[in-house]
Amino acid sequence: MNVRIEEGSITALVGPNGCGKSTLLRGLSRLLKPAGGTVYLDGHDIHAMKAKELAKKLGILPQSPTAPEGLTVHELVAQGRYPHQSWFQQWSKEDERIVDQALTKTNLTMFADRPVDTLSGGQRQRAWIAMALAQQTDVLLLDEPTTYLDLAYQMDVLDLLDDLNAEGRTVVMVLHDLNQAARYADTVVALRGGQIITQGEPERVMTPENIWQIFGLKAEVVTDPITGTPMCVPIGRSRRHKQAAAKASQNNNQSNNQSGSQNGQVRSKALV
Repeated sequence: MNVRIEEGSITALVGPNGCGKSTLLRGLSRLLKPAGGTVYLDGHDIHAMKAKELAKKLGILPQSPTAPEGLTVHELVAQGRYPHQSWFQQWSKEDERIVDQALTKTNLTMFADRPVDTLSGGQRQRAWIAMALAQQTDVLLLDEPTTYLDLAYQMDVLDLLDDLNAEGRTVVMVLHDLNQAARYADTVVALRGGQIITQGEPERVMTPENIWQIFGLKAEVVTDPITGTPMCVPIGRSRRHKQAAAKASQNNNQSNNQSGSQNGQVRSKALV
């Protein structure tokens, strides 16, 4: 398996459940050691780097993280400064400034003193992203950052990640929604069965043939009228299909009723 993440880009990992998306992300972050091969960051083997050195360059947000009960948003975000602390460099005004800046960017300043577990799903996800911002890494890895979020919160989180990318951060994220991947990512990496099936720009990856090969789903690919990016439209049953079936059944019943009525008239004439 070979994958290259371009600096300053957004890369989306997509594929069916159990295909290896999260495993690949964990391998890229050193949470898992690959059975073979090497993961390089800026030309350095990440498994040869010291933990704090790596944490200054790469941040990871796992799927559905949880904070200790009662931990405030400010305290959570401050955890992002841990890699920059040492016996000789304790908490400073600069650390506080960076935490405040992260809270501002994620629109969480007003919630700084709120316990994380009292926030809504979208606010909670932004709090974790704020912690990653305080870490001040160039690369941000996120495992399904929109999972369990309402649609409005999903767009809120993805727009925030797009803003962070515009500031120069490299973003790699696992997504389930193909259309969101096509809308936000510069590169889409599609996996199935632990293998990379195809990777490249969304226009190259999002084809009916690839969608069938990767997901076993028949679909048409049209142009998103808002963004101009590819949009997957699954081929399957729909409300119109049900309406058409109901109408056909109704017409069939009417036809049978008319036929029965005519047969009754014929029998009546025969009796006369």
